[in-house]
Amino acid sequence: MFDIGPFAMSWHGFWSFIGILVAVFLVARWAKRDGISTDIAYDVALWGILGGIIGARLMHVFDNTDYYFENPGKIFAVWQGGIGFLGAMIGGILAGGIFAKIKNYPVGKIADYAAPAMAIAHIIGRIGDIWNGEHLSTPTDLPWGWVFSHPNSPGRIGAERLFNDPNIAVHPAVVYEMIWNAFTILFLFKSRGKFKMDGSLWIIYMFMYSIGRFIIQFTRMDDVKFSIGNLGIQEAHIVTFSLFIITLILSILFLRVKGNNSDNDQKIKKASGRKRKSQARA
Repeated sequence: MFDIGPFAMSWHGFWSFIGILVAVFLVARWAKRDGISTDIAYDVALWGILGGIIGARLMHVFDNTDYYFENPGKIFAVWQGGIGFLGAMIGGILAGGIFAKIKNYPVGKIADYAAPAMAIAHIIGRIGDIWNGEHLSTPTDLPWGWVFSHPNSPGRIGAERLFNDPNIAVHPAVVYEMIWNAFTILFLFKSRGKFKMDGSLWIIYMFMYSIGRFIIQFTRMDDVKFSIGNLGIQEAHIVTFSLFIITLILSILFLRVKGNNSDNDQKIKKASGRKRKSQARA
């Protein structure tokens, strides 16, 4: 976007910041609606943001260790771009959750507010990826494949380096992720108030995101850590598969749907039956 001395603001950083503001606003609004102080929401959000920034940067650095090994001074240059959403998700929930637990705040309720808010923030943040022309993707003949047109965009430079054709159409992996997140948001809103345990929506969010991101990651061309047959396993695959296993176990152990009307009807019938029996004996 602009440079001021050594400071450079990227479109990715700008839209990520907008996404964070929207998420904090939504969490505070939903908390206030349920009688929870907005101060609590802001306190947890602050620690969640700090943990998210650290986690996002660490994920990016770990995924580009060769570059940062040669340029260690740029590890902390977050304003120049380079973050990983998976790291933000993990770092944010750990920092915010631990802080909320220490302060004896309603961790589960806040996590349920944060789930759809984070998914919305993720969609907004991905606008910056599109704007920057980021993320290398695999070529495609599908009609919605796109071409990076800006000569300095990472996608175009990568296409020329990898495929010897800067005008080759590739999968819009970022858009796939935005669509999956939109579907996840819809499901989360539909699921509000349907589960017994506070925090259930956050478990569902991480479970659904891990599935979508694991599949979509095969259209992206990040560094391959190892291969299974013809499949190149990337860092995001490892992290999302781990999230999938963890959230699957949590779902089995803790996710319980609240009783429906038929359950209540059965209870009423049983109570009525007991009452009639007692009257008959009398």
